[in-house]
Amino acid sequence: MHQILYVMAFLGADSPAMTEEQSWFADQPEENFGLELASDTEAYGGHLSQARELTKRAMDSAIRAESKETGATWQAHAALREAAYGNAAEARQSAAEALKLAPTSQGVESEAGLAFAMAGDTARAEPLAQDLGKRFPLDRLWLPAIQAQLALDRKNPPSALNALQVTSPVELAGISVGSIPSCLYHVYIRGEAYLAGGQGNAAAAEFQKILDHSGIVWNCWTGALAQFGRGACQRLTVENFAGSGCRRRPRPCARRIQRFRHPLERRRPRPRHPHPEGSQSGVREVAVSALRAFRLPRHMRAGLLPSACSGHPIECACDQS
Repeated sequence: MHQILYVMAFLGADSPAMTEEQSWFADQPEENFGLELASDTEAYGGHLSQARELTKRAMDSAIRAESKETGATWQAHAALREAAYGNAAEARQSAAEALKLAPTSQGVESEAGLAFAMAGDTARAEPLAQDLGKRFPLDRLWLPAIQAQLALDRKNPPSALNALQVTSPVELAGISVGSIPSCLYHVYIRGEAYLAGGQGNAAAAEFQKILDHSGIVWNCWTGALAQFGRGACQRLTVENFAGSGCRRRPRPCARRIQRFRHPLERRRPRPRHPHPEGSQSGVREVAVSALRAFRLPRHMRAGLLPSACSGHPIECACDQS
């Protein structure tokens, strides 16, 4: 119940209520759940350093409560978050550590497999996907998401979209993501697949679906990056309307992303190269160029960030991390 009250406060931009619910978890057997909620909130605002520290505390708390699988779940969830924000090395390390803690857990193996796939480590993602397919052949959410991400790694958007067809009838169903009902990973990956295939309007519809269902997404990173995804779709739509097309010319920001080890944490002057060579995932490409224009939700500006950040909240958040 306190988890739900915390999330209601998050969605309602009520920082004092979030703090009140967070304080309830202290010294409780369920303390690790409160710490993980706080970790997701920090990551949602781009505070990855604080999010990592809170995840570590959540893991330690879960292990003290004799729940290694829960601790491994928090670690795998963090691995997937790191991969989504472009931190491949951290994602691979966290995923490997999670599998060591709970190698037979379906949730841990699923999130770790998807984290490896999003980090570009197909050598470790594919065996996990095969094992999940043998052990849980009826899975219609996790496994298709991993298979679709592997297809995107191979630069095959049509194959990714085909793998995700099976998720459509049940995509809003509950899916084990720690304490979160569903991060809608499969919807997010479908949006990236459409974006990679040059279908900006279809991609925008998928990212909007995540934003429209915040009641199940909670404070998951997909809710934050879906907003960047919409920006990428708008850019792609403008380019296609101008006759350039994303397949003929790489979208902007590829070099900018490559210069940032942690694109959501660091801030540098933007280069003056409108159409650099190279390309990365559509959402991560547009992230840096969107940082200054992007506004955090009201509750992230009121209370969670210092008053000095009121003018440029995302920039201050990045500097703090």
